[in-house]
Amino acid sequence: MAKKQKDIFQKSAEAPAEFLDRTIMTGQKINAALPSANLVKRTGDYWHMLGPGLTTGASDDDPSGITTYSQTGAQFGYQYLWLAPWTYPIAAIVQEMCARIGLVTGRGLAGNIRVHFSRKVLYVCAMLLFVANTVNIGADLGAMAKAVQLLNPELNFGLLVAGFTALSLGLQIFTPYVRYARYLKYLALVLLAYILSAILAHLNWGDVLRHTFVPHVPFDKQGIIILGAVLGTTISPYLFFWQTSQEVEEQILSGKLTQHERRTATAPADIKSMRVDVWSGMFLSNLVMFFIIAVCGGLLYTQGITNITSASQAAEALRPVAGNATYSLFAAGIIGTGLLAIPVLAGSSSYTLSESFKWREGLYRPLKQAYAFYGVIIISMMIGLGINFLGIDPIKALIYSAFLNGLVAPIILATIVLLSSNRKLMGRWTNKRSTTVIGWGITLLMTVVGLAGLVSVASNMTSSDSTKPTDSYELKSSVDY
Repeated sequence: MAKKQKDIFQKSAEAPAEFLDRTIMTGQKINAALPSANLVKRTGDYWHMLGPGLTTGASDDDPSGITTYSQTGAQFGYQYLWLAPWTYPIAAIVQEMCARIGLVTGRGLAGNIRVHFSRKVLYVCAMLLFVANTVNIGADLGAMAKAVQLLNPELNFGLLVAGFTALSLGLQIFTPYVRYARYLKYLALVLLAYILSAILAHLNWGDVLRHTFVPHVPFDKQGIIILGAVLGTTISPYLFFWQTSQEVEEQILSGKLTQHERRTATAPADIKSMRVDVWSGMFLSNLVMFFIIAVCGGLLYTQGITNITSASQAAEALRPVAGNATYSLFAAGIIGTGLLAIPVLAGSSSYTLSESFKWREGLYRPLKQAYAFYGVIIISMMIGLGINFLGIDPIKALIYSAFLNGLVAPIILATIVLLSSNRKLMGRWTNKRSTTVIGWGITLLMTVVGLAGLVSVASNMTSSDSTKPTDSYELKSSVDY
């Protein structure tokens, strides 16, 4: 009897604690079973995997690119919406090859080209890339300043351009890479402004979807030029070099300081994460392209507003049609994308020249350890700043930039395909045969696009009727071949 009473007493004492323990265990099981909990975890893991690929893809939508897409929609309505889903895998395959080269070799693209191909070809391509990128930097700085003036007309254009130049230089030179990379990653989210602007625009989504999946390819001069403009701004040489070098920077950040350590450390998990990163970045890039074309096609084209020559002009044109919310989001997007793209443009030039001439390079290095590397960034930024004060016609400057990119892109693409399909260099991570075939197809496509662009540029440059206004589709063929 005493033992029974003792057991009852013990169980009574244990009951609250046992109840609490079971409640906690039940709560944990319920929490683990909830889709939202798993979703939060999966979302966190996914965000952690994103890095160089997201930044590279987002930087593709710089203010010059926004102008291209705005003009495409304004001049042709929804006719070219199909380009967004169709160019997505093309761009992603190219960037994945670049990223894989950086991961497996532990060296940037220019460094690999220097070792395995003619140095003279590399030097010429590097200098042409530097000039083209610098012109784009100047155009993007001006576009950002104009966008700020859209939001606050009282601010001085010159001070804004100088301020954006100083801000970008300060971040690139004096911000530790680990923090700087995080800034760029979060800046990519500014592209969501264009998606929101499309939602607020109340478009005819049935018509939008129909044009998305039914290609329309007019085989006339206008159609060929706009195809070239969109392909050129989606598959640009500066993206190739930046992607590869950033993969190397990430490896160095993780403690793989020598090339030998980087070459021998590539694991299947690294390749998987890289692919998720790259394809996500290019998906965001092409999604934004889609929504910009849709907004301008649904609003400006239908109102007969077809002559768009700058991103800020597109924002101004949208205001009376779509309202202040769409206008403000569009303008804010120009500023954010410029802050993201300008460091990528300057950085890709610096990586390319530094690797070509075997200078110390890398954003992970402090200023004192890489004077030449940071010097190239400073020079390109200063020239870009000067373009806005020297009376240089930005449209003509972009035409020359397109001319240079038209020369460079097919050559660099050919080296990328050859490097990534070289089994001796890439080992188990060499291209699949299908990837190599697609890579050569892209190279051929960009060669044709480049030749078409060069013909267009040459016709613009040699036009005898200087007083005749050039059609906007001809101007924008210049942005990024």
